[in-house]
Amino acid sequence: MLIGIVGKPSSGKSTFLNAACLTSSKTGDYPFTTIEPVPGTGYVRIPCVCKELDVTCNPQNSLCLNRVRLVPIQMLDVAGLVPDAWKGRGMGNQLLDDLRRADVLIHVVDFSGSLDADGNQIERGSYDPEKDIAFLETEVVKWMEQLVRKDWQKISRTAETERIPIDKLLSDKFAGLKITQQQIRQALNKSGVNPSIPTKWTDDELFNFLKILREIAKPIVYAANKIDIPEAAKNYQRLKEKYGDDLIPCSALAEYFLRKFAEEGVISYTPGDSDFTILQPEKLADKDKKALEKIRTNILQVYGSTGVQALINRAVFDILDVIAVYPVEDQHQYTDHNGNILPDVYLVPRGTTAREFAGMIHQDLANSFINAILVKTQRRIGENYELQDGDVIKINAADAH
Repeated sequence: MLIGIVGKPSSGKSTFLNAACLTSSKTGDYPFTTIEPVPGTGYVRIPCVCKELDVTCNPQNSLCLNRVRLVPIQMLDVAGLVPDAWKGRGMGNQLLDDLRRADVLIHVVDFSGSLDADGNQIERGSYDPEKDIAFLETEVVKWMEQLVRKDWQKISRTAETERIPIDKLLSDKFAGLKITQQQIRQALNKSGVNPSIPTKWTDDELFNFLKILREIAKPIVYAANKIDIPEAAKNYQRLKEKYGDDLIPCSALAEYFLRKFAEEGVISYTPGDSDFTILQPEKLADKDKKALEKIRTNILQVYGSTGVQALINRAVFDILDVIAVYPVEDQHQYTDHNGNILPDVYLVPRGTTAREFAGMIHQDLANSFINAILVKTQRRIGENYELQDGDVIKINAADAH
């Protein structure tokens, strides 16, 4: 599972990655500060089941802070995209190719309106950030269209003459983009095109189909970044109803400051919290104390968080529809074979069955699956049981080790 961080130059993408992952990507108020794609490990935030079970956990593949489980997720910051990137402008084709593996995109938008379309500094409030939302969506669809156009005549003719479903042919074409045949089939049904005669599709029908496919296969969540700036707050209020839950107010820089101070033990703060506690005021300069108070007053008390964690959680749990499941080996002590309590949590697609989950742990467990136990209720379940969010499960298998 990979989250792609996208946006035009200087919008705050690298700061977002730094805040989410505590990395040290180069940042700056000039275009193309980031040239090569930068990977990082961020976290989704969930209530740890240790609270419900009234135990002290010992996480191995994740973190638990104050009964909050932070589960690692891979992220990738690509260089800034500019209009006509799909034509190669501003290293565009290379940058779009960097997004092939992404399952969902977080589009970091400078909502203060202080950057032009290419990411150059202009007078604050003089640019409409909604233009950025529209342009990036178009760039991704145009990029997909460019890939299809190269072989469209051959693909469409083959579908008709050899009676091969067009969704099968397109899934082969899009295999490198992590776009599945099922997603293509969904887009075909939603777009209303006739899949049996693709040679008759108009250019507009093909583009509309690809637009819908992008929405399904490369969904986007929008970060209304720099929300502490008055112009950004005004733009957010103007657009929040139109974009609903997919537009989240954000201050990547504020989150970065909070994460850094928390890492140093100066404050107590868990990513996504609505407040923080200063633990070592003597280590803070006056300017740092003022900056923290501004974050509390202008961001946390207004929006409930810096928005960074909310965006990651929205992308993973709401958009990708993932759930958290805890495997254990001892159903009574909630431990693995080393005695670690609630050691691991897996993020899996909703609808994952008990046998499928066993295979995610080790294929031998799936091959020799007998049954499983839902630890909270001690209920025995079969291979086709669909796991629920927060389940703690013990797999019983003939080849269990």
